[in-house]
Amino acid sequence: MNPTAGTLYIVATPIGNLQDMTLRAIETLKSVDKIAAEDTRHSLALLQHFAIQKPLTALHEHNEREQSEKLIAWLQAGKSLALISDAGTPLLSDPGFYLVRKAREAGITVVPIPGACAAIAALCVSGLPPDAFIFSGFLPAKSEPRRQCLVDMQFETRTLIFYEAPHRVLATIKDMHNVLGPERKVVIARELTKLHETVVEHSLAEWMTLLDAQDKQRGEFVLVVAGAEKQADANNEKKAISSQHVLSVLLKSLPLKQAVQLAAKITDERKNALYERALQLDKK
Repeated sequence: MNPTAGTLYIVATPIGNLQDMTLRAIETLKSVDKIAAEDTRHSLALLQHFAIQKPLTALHEHNEREQSEKLIAWLQAGKSLALISDAGTPLLSDPGFYLVRKAREAGITVVPIPGACAAIAALCVSGLPPDAFIFSGFLPAKSEPRRQCLVDMQFETRTLIFYEAPHRVLATIKDMHNVLGPERKVVIARELTKLHETVVEHSLAEWMTLLDAQDKQRGEFVLVVAGAEKQADANNEKKAISSQHVLSVLLKSLPLKQAVQLAAKITDERKNALYERALQLDKK
């Protein structure tokens, strides 16, 4: 550790309801020499609400590496710094990882000031198993890489947690439906801690129908997805290996669509899942 350096505080802020701001977070932000924020205009309103008057500097995905070098020098000079994001816990689908890594490499003390986190809040009220889970942040924005990510996780038995933008939530649900199957349960938590908070569970087939019938989606979304059935996990992995082998053989002599149809008859797997796997094999 560097005994002359200042301290970097990673401070969680509310995800909606300002009453979720912790006393320790307020005290920390009032005591530091500077605050690094993802969006200074957004954070200024939060700081004004709690009468916190400290210099603000922007740290976002476009300037994180350059800005981090300056902030590390600031900390090495004995100054203290707090990092906040637009909402919730910094670094989780937000900037800050590079800064924290460089701070630790420089021997600077990094202190967590815990608080609100949308992923954990959604998991706790979802009714899905919380004992083992995977938080994957945002899935890729484009459908093809998004489907591949889902293919990679289709036999994962742990609960899956994703963030999603309102304009992509229907497309994501459609890809989940095609890859994970229509019966997989998904809890959608929207606008957590805010006035119009909703936490609703449906199968992917039901979500397809509901979301397709609704107007433009609004709000912040967390998708909590049930894991694959544990008792079938070993068999599923063997089936995936077997179906992949069958597809690879069939694709050598048949068009992709015909190869998928025949593989479905041979392996008794769903065509949608086989199609996604065939697309990846066809590129190799």
